[in-house]
Amino acid sequence: MSKTPHINVDYFENLTGKISEQEQTSVEQIGDKIKSIRNKKKLGLSDVAKSTGFDEKFLEDIENNKVQPQLGTIIKLSKALDSGFSNLISGEGDKLYSIIRKEDQETVTHPAAKGGKQAYIYKSLAPEVKGRSMEALKIELYKPSDSEMKEHSGEEFIYVLEGDVELIIDGKTFELNPGDSAYYSSTMPHLIGAKKEKALIIAVMYGG
Repeated sequence: MSKTPHINVDYFENLTGKISEQEQTSVEQIGDKIKSIRNKKKLGLSDVAKSTGFDEKFLEDIENNKVQPQLGTIIKLSKALDSGFSNLISGEGDKLYSIIRKEDQETVTHPAAKGGKQAYIYKSLAPEVKGRSMEALKIELYKPSDSEMKEHSGEEFIYVLEGDVELIIDGKTFELNPGDSAYYSSTMPHLIGAKKEKALIIAVMYGG
């Protein structure tokens, strides 16, 4: 990413473009990472269920890669496993900085919402940086299939690249268009999705 001290909007112009089917070459499954970390820490599914409030069957399905967890779920799991949010998203990393060319971006996963409908596709923009506390993602959003609000620890910044986005937060609904941005605490109930068929955003998430 750019080393400029402030957010340079021109930088985002180089990140536009649909995440195509051909680009969805997923890296190591998140479920495998979660299971590996849980086993290393000698925690049972019941321990993680108690810490997160998630059902054991749901956790088992995540670990078996039958369910791809959404970002808020991953943040809660990272807390329960005492592991960095970024480690579960795209790996630990081993570099002090990262320059990722557009053609080298890798799809991390493509979660499905309730009912099996795809919620979004995302790519990590800085997977190689060691010890990072933020996760920068390019996300292709779809129209939400349900109206369930999300809340978890951390903070989020989003910048709209293409399409129209609907953000519901703190009981208010905002329509965000290309060039618009939002910054909010993830502890506030929120829901974000494409207003129409799909939209493309940059999201910077801090797990807290």
